[in-house]
Amino acid sequence: MRSPSRPLPRLLLLRRRCLSSAPHRDRRFLPLLRFAALAKELSDHRPRPGTPPPPTRPRSPHPYDYNRLMSAHAGTRDGAGADRALHLLDEMRALLRRRPDAACFTTVAAALSSASRPGAALAVLDAMAADGVAPDAAACTVLVGVYACRLRRFDAAYEVVRWMVANGVAPDVVTYSTLISGLCSAGQVAEALGVLDLMLEEGCQPNAHTYTPIVHAYCTGGRIHEAKRLLNTMIASGFAPSTATYNVLVEALCKVGAFEEVDALLEESTAKGWTPDVITYSSYMDGLCKAGRIDKSFALVDKMLSNGLQPSEVTLNILLDGVCRSSTAWAAKRLLECSAELGWDANVVNYNTVMRKLCDEHRWLSVVKLFTDMAKKGIAPNSWTFNIVVHSLCKLGRLHKALCLLRSKEFVATVITYNTLIRHLSISGEGNEVCLLLYQMIEGGIAPNDITYSLVIDCLCREEKFLVALCCFYQSLEDDFFPSAFLSIIRGLIVGGMLGQLHTLIGCVLGQGFIIEVYIYQELIKALCKNGYCQSVEMYKVCHILERMLRLR
Repeated sequence: MRSPSRPLPRLLLLRRRCLSSAPHRDRRFLPLLRFAALAKELSDHRPRPGTPPPPTRPRSPHPYDYNRLMSAHAGTRDGAGADRALHLLDEMRALLRRRPDAACFTTVAAALSSASRPGAALAVLDAMAADGVAPDAAACTVLVGVYACRLRRFDAAYEVVRWMVANGVAPDVVTYSTLISGLCSAGQVAEALGVLDLMLEEGCQPNAHTYTPIVHAYCTGGRIHEAKRLLNTMIASGFAPSTATYNVLVEALCKVGAFEEVDALLEESTAKGWTPDVITYSSYMDGLCKAGRIDKSFALVDKMLSNGLQPSEVTLNILLDGVCRSSTAWAAKRLLECSAELGWDANVVNYNTVMRKLCDEHRWLSVVKLFTDMAKKGIAPNSWTFNIVVHSLCKLGRLHKALCLLRSKEFVATVITYNTLIRHLSISGEGNEVCLLLYQMIEGGIAPNDITYSLVIDCLCREEKFLVALCCFYQSLEDDFFPSAFLSIIRGLIVGGMLGQLHTLIGCVLGQGFIIEVYIYQELIKALCKNGYCQSVEMYKVCHILERMLRLR
């Protein structure tokens, strides 16, 4: 397992760039907090009666206070926690003139890196260097993570490690594990094993977090035998694999259908010092359901409960999906309705799974009823829920109710929602309503796609509103949806007998530098022949159009 030693690249020089110049700044947020805590100075002796209380003086907030608040914001799941932590750092540096310590910079940089904003994280660490704050092992580890896990700049990550060694900041197990994780995610398993050798040479003992990315890389690459051998090596060396490590192996074994080996792992778990968790059983159930062994999946639920584990929403969705695969939507719907009696908390994803299955079986009314039941239970729908319900209402012919639902405050519309409504309104011959929906869609900040423009153009051409259809086509050119919209307007003009307008349109398109692909020529000829132009006295018009296209191509 030992790899030959490799020289580390040259020393990393931390850039000194002010945080205010970072491209990821967002000035919309005002500082979130004004510390106004007053520290009371209490006397050692009880004050005499009538003595006024001693004056209070404002206590200057310590960086530790800020760091606690930054950590709290960074741990939120609303996606804006990193921004709030960043602006608290701004407040310390600019408004309160309080110098942040290394922990404050590290907390904010880690939050930005976790939010997939590596550029902003690097800017924070640059500001740390600009302020003269010496980086510690934690700050350097965050920098290694940005380079290795986010930017895949492994030479720079190695340089950080070398800088740490040269400046007396010893890399710890977290530093090396972070570097190994980045290498494994990039598929460089051999390089990761080299880093593992390096940390052993430096006397840094690995742990389960060090080995788990390597096990995962082996499993992802189909090298399950090597993953199992690495697990045995860990155990023999005294490094106990964690439950997360075994979960990676369980998932890989389920993908190849090695369920007997999974059973053996679960049976040996107590002897090997690890405890299966909800993720372990959920992964096993998912593999069984996909293999059509739904009965054994439900048997695992009893085993989970006997071990004191409560199935999660993910577990329930795996079972629902398994029932949908092997049985009918009715059975899945019954399981969902009984989930509360079993003590399981169903969520919106669970309802969406069953409603999609009901759609597959064309049970549109059952979808609407399940949506009503979901609303009564206070489960907030998401965009997928609304898309499914709108589709079902349209299939039931209740376009008015679908449009009313679209206008409700709780509705989360997407381009799929509008395309569904436009398609069914087009079938019903509601051209004016289609144009109105397209306008509302753009005004609402939802960008139309190529399907949207094709549906609208087809509808307008069927209603012989060719001028409006041409305007819609030219709008699609601005949005860079040329091929599909072009085919729609070509077919519409041919069916409507508007060959003169077609001739002008082709000249305009070619004149603007658009390239007409071969398959568009084929579709054009098919449409002309299908509508009888190739066998009529107007054949010369067809030839003239094709000659113009070939001449300007």
